Amino acid sequence: MTAPLDAVLARLDSGREAALDRLIALLKIPSISTDPAYAAECVRAADWLVADLRSMGFAAESRPTAGHPIVVAHDDSAPAGAPHVLFYGHYDVQPVDPLELWESPPFEPRLAEGPKGRRIYARGSSDDKGQVMTFLEACRSWKAQGGLPVRVTIVVEGEEESGGEHLPGFLREHAEELRADVALVCDTDMWNAETPSIGLSLRGLVGEELRIRAAARDLHSGMYGGAARNPATALAKIIAGLHDDKGRVTLAGFYDGVPEPSAEIRASREALGFDESAFLGEVGLTTPAGEQGRSVLESIWSRPTCEINGISGGYAGAGFKTVLPAEAMAKISFRLVGDQDPAKIRAAFRAHVQAALPPDCKAEFVEHGGSPGVSLPLESRWVSAAREALGAEWGKPAALVGSGGSIPVVGLLRKTIGVDTLLIGFALNDDSIHAPNEKYELRSFEKGARSWARVLARLAEPAA
Repeated sequence: MTAPLDAVLARLDSGREAALDRLIALLKIPSISTDPAYAAECVRAADWLVADLRSMGFAAESRPTAGHPIVVAHDDSAPAGAPHVLFYGHYDVQPVDPLELWESPPFEPRLAEGPKGRRIYARGSSDDKGQVMTFLEACRSWKAQGGLPVRVTIVVEGEEESGGEHLPGFLREHAEELRADVALVCDTDMWNAETPSIGLSLRGLVGEELRIRAAARDLHSGMYGGAARNPATALAKIIAGLHDDKGRVTLAGFYDGVPEPSAEIRASREALGFDESAFLGEVGLTTPAGEQGRSVLESIWSRPTCEINGISGGYAGAGFKTVLPAEAMAKISFRLVGDQDPAKIRAAFRAHVQAALPPDCKAEFVEHGGSPGVSLPLESRWVSAAREALGAEWGKPAALVGSGGSIPVVGLLRKTIGVDTLLIGFALNDDSIHAPNEKYELRSFEKGARSWARVLARLAEPAA
């Protein structure tokens, strides 16, 4: 028999200081995955998590990879027939540079008062150690009160901040062991400090580097200007042709597989009260760009894009140099939604470039990854259960949001294990993740643990 939810929540409340001590201990480990000098610290962080999970009764191991280890833990003590959930997080953190901008050492956690109570400053406090520990604390309380209401598998990797190179192979190799009914990821934000959120969609990504070459060397514009082909001009024309005057991408078949939001999704977005002017004003802008007739939220959550991420060619140093460059380069990314096929988008882009190339110019392409968009049906039983649980904890319905970015593990989990993912996080947009003075509100930490306790209880209930 599993314990009543009220007893689990009461135990979380009475154990807050002990939970904070555990979080501080994990935050003290400088598990920077991108720097080989910290490889031993990544191992130490994995070992700490294994010990903590074993202390609460999980069968936990640190599994070696060619890079940093992956922590895997199982608890199968739930009642027969209970759903099986797979939780994913990461213990590695970003580098701390520039160190001089930190108000306290990044691996010496500091508590301070904020507008909503205490907060903790440390690298990894929000991304993602604090978030991981919200789930572990919920599990700890359930275990201490008699057992978890669902079967739980936990995967915590150590390379998320450095590209996750070894996770895909690990998931493929251990697909049967890790197979579950639904995956849970706690690496995202709340809608605001008072409103939890559930991520229903993530945009995919195609990255391309384009180089256009013409003459065998840079040329003097006085001697060759007007006679020789300028690859920078050719590049500029090709880039300009990627959008029409209404902001739509011009690649052939680009919008194939792009769905329109349902009436329910549109209504839920309107209810959020999103302030487009404030959103753009924070970064010094005034007017929405992109496709005409689309709201800002629709543009970043459910529409595909083509963006120029970098351009170079010719002389860009101090002063002036009259040169026709021999080559020009652009880095271009496409955000994908719905059923857009990354391979088809890449092929359409390259065909567009080749068709627009003038004489004497040649194009070279470098591929920089590709992944499809991911979405979770609004009618999913898991979405309904999680939304009810979060609403009970926070006193208002969870916002149903999309993400303009990409979280590669979500697509990986669907591709390798065949499982959909609930994106539920308790970070705030002012947590300064990846920046100096990263912080996590203790209110997020404490209510995040209570939220997961409620979510696990609700997931255990039969579908309506």
